[in-house]
Amino acid sequence: MIAKFFAAALSLTLIASPVASEPLARVLFGAKSAPSEQAPSAIGFYSRGCAAGLQAMPESGPTWQAMRLSRNRNWGQPEMLSYLQDLSRFAASLPGWKGLYIGDISQPRGGPMTGGHASHQIGLDADIWMLPPKRLDLSRSEREKISSISVRTADQRSVNGNWTPQHMALLRHAASDPRVDRIFVAAAAKIAMCNTAPRGDRAWLQKIRPIYGHNTHFHVRLKCPPGARYCETQKPTVAQLSKGGDGCDDTLMWWVTDYLNPPKTAPKPPKGPPKKTAKTYVMSDLPSQCRAVLSSR
Repeated sequence: MIAKFFAAALSLTLIASPVASEPLARVLFGAKSAPSEQAPSAIGFYSRGCAAGLQAMPESGPTWQAMRLSRNRNWGQPEMLSYLQDLSRFAASLPGWKGLYIGDISQPRGGPMTGGHASHQIGLDADIWMLPPKRLDLSRSEREKISSISVRTADQRSVNGNWTPQHMALLRHAASDPRVDRIFVAAAAKIAMCNTAPRGDRAWLQKIRPIYGHNTHFHVRLKCPPGARYCETQKPTVAQLSKGGDGCDDTLMWWVTDYLNPPKTAPKPPKGPPKKTAKTYVMSDLPSQCRAVLSSR
């Protein structure tokens, strides 16, 4: 009798438990090698979404080269590709620059990446190397081996000798474009620009945002394109953040004070289940339109 009871209980447990957990979205999107056959559309948020009908950034152009082609992450919304080509032409006008080396944009169908980024999911984010291109005829093999340069010191508090006026001119031009929502750079680079930008020409600085891990590249994020009904606008918007300020305030200095040397406090116990991220999203965590993007030819 007891044996039958335990057998019945085990049977009910197996029925109640899922046979297999839902696959991770990053695995599903990372397996797609080509874009969906749909009209271009940014769906969801930069760090929780996907992208329909993405287009490939040409591997090479007169003023750019796409890097790390083996990753297959040179896919973006048409607005992003146009922006990058425009910016590369400006870069080619700078002394010592042939154009731009362009890093990751998005996977063929956007979505959470198999590794390396929390955002870049809707085709409106792109990484641009800090390394001034001397050549634009690199082979695929050379693009896998060459590395960018860091523009900050090892202690993260200031820029190093790799930082030049041309870097500042490039970032100023990049941020001044009305298509841009914000640009992420190392805090040291933002501080250097805050210290040297002249009065009367500082509004563009407000779009430059300090963040960890952006010392060898800067990350451009475009606004949702006009008419993109499924694209979620970044909040707060650039205009709202500091009501026209340039972001060169005490908050910026926090990045090279408390952020690098945080005050010692007792750790707080976590509340509730862990927050989901790009690494743990499943399809049900993404906008419903992403299922059609994934299943499209």
